[in-house]
Amino acid sequence: MSHAETTAAERRIDNIEFNVADIARSKQFYGQVFGWSFTDYGPAYTEFDDGRLKGGFVADEAVTAAGGALVILYFSDLADAQQRIVAAGGEIVQDVFAFPGGRRFHFRDLDGYVLAVWSDRD
Repeated sequence: MSHAETTAAERRIDNIEFNVADIARSKQFYGQVFGWSFTDYGPAYTEFDDGRLKGGFVADEAVTAAGGALVILYFSDLADAQQRIVAAGGEIVQDVFAFPGGRRFHFRDLDGYVLAVWSDRD
């Protein structure tokens, strides 16, 4: 396939994987907070689906949550998102701040990954 013949699926993020300590715990957290659905593929891998992007939880290596790209999720009501994260055992690590186009905050999940939630609403 030539450069000009690429499909819509080419050159975009297609999947994200997180090494996690406990797949069931991660499913509970992300399902409770964001409503993700899951498909198990054996004891060490679960696919997650947020309705737009798929990824996976992998439990066969050590968790190394530091560094890497910042995964940013959309949630229309930031206060509700913060409440859900804290209720599910997550930690808010950077309070809501404004940026051109919206507002966001950062949180740490149960395995130590720092992610962000943004909204274009006030």
